[in-house]
Amino acid sequence: MSIAEELTMQVTTALSEALGRYLDLTSEQMKLTAGNLANVDTPGFKTQGFDFEQELARQMSTPSEAGFTAAVAQEVDGLVARPDGNNVSLDREGMELAKAQLKFRMGISLLKHEYSTVMSAIHAETK
Repeated sequence: MSIAEELTMQVTTALSEALGRYLDLTSEQMKLTAGNLANVDTPGFKTQGFDFEQELARQMSTPSEAGFTAAVAQEVDGLVARPDGNNVSLDREGMELAKAQLKFRMGISLLKHEYSTVMSAIHAETK
């Protein structure tokens, strides 16, 4: 164990690790949506996406030692392509970005609550 590891105290719980993975996945979703939006005028570009719930389940079934693994993006089916072959919809991507932002804010709120609970437990012993 290095000196830095000895001096740093890590306070994690199973819930905080799960929320960390949730936030990482939400961030991946926002990056993917931003990429779709950036390519709205690229001829032949196909919208990329992933099933959030399925990826979250995959993340939760992966041992924590393995860390976060990036979501596997695929072409989104069922979208109408323009004559140039591009099927990015600004309306759809705007909604996807808003959903991802709400998920992220909720994850942050839950993580703050979890750390607050842990800190209360730590300080309860000093009273």
